[in-house]
Amino acid sequence: MYSESDLLPLSALQHFAFCQRQCALIHLEQQWEENRFTAEGRILHDRTHTEEREWRDGVLVIRALRIRSLDLGLAGVADVVELRGLGGRPNALPLPLPLGCQVVPVEYKRGKPKIDNCDEVQLCAQAMCLEEMLATSITIGEFYYGSQHKRHEVVLSTALREETRVFSAKLHYLLSGSTTPPAVQDKRCDACSLADRCMPGLSSKQGRIREYIEKFISI
Repeated sequence: MYSESDLLPLSALQHFAFCQRQCALIHLEQQWEENRFTAEGRILHDRTHTEEREWRDGVLVIRALRIRSLDLGLAGVADVVELRGLGGRPNALPLPLPLGCQVVPVEYKRGKPKIDNCDEVQLCAQAMCLEEMLATSITIGEFYYGSQHKRHEVVLSTALREETRVFSAKLHYLLSGSTTPPAVQDKRCDACSLADRCMPGLSSKQGRIREYIEKFISI
């Protein structure tokens, strides 16, 4: 178990799952640049990060709910949390939750489903935070993709939960130190707002130069 002072931002977990170097640049070196993709994502999140609750088709919708897990050592704000099957219209979040109530975290994203699972790890971490806080079990989460204007359901499997735990532990290890991992140039760099600061192309060239020098030293 982590203490309150050990809690790291949930957003850092998504950064870590996407690229460990990007995570270190943002959360260790405090570097940030905005591009079109991050600006569109920020605007989409700004629309949901207004603390309010509303009833919609028998579902209690809670926006900008602050969440945390001492087990994972993470804290943040959930875009939307839906409570389905409450069987009434309570004025406040009912605790303990009544039988049959289904809790579903909904994360808003600007683009479309990614080929990797960095977003799924972030969503799973939100669900695990809610499970700890609300003493409940959550089986699914959902993404709302702004470019598609529709939702995508994610099953919170045992494998995804284990991966989330592993990434959380590795995130704490990374941010407890002061070393930024070396750059690895691949397709992730194309849309990364920190590409100019990360300079992955330069790092890959340095590797080739090092190999060239070592080759001739060994001759």
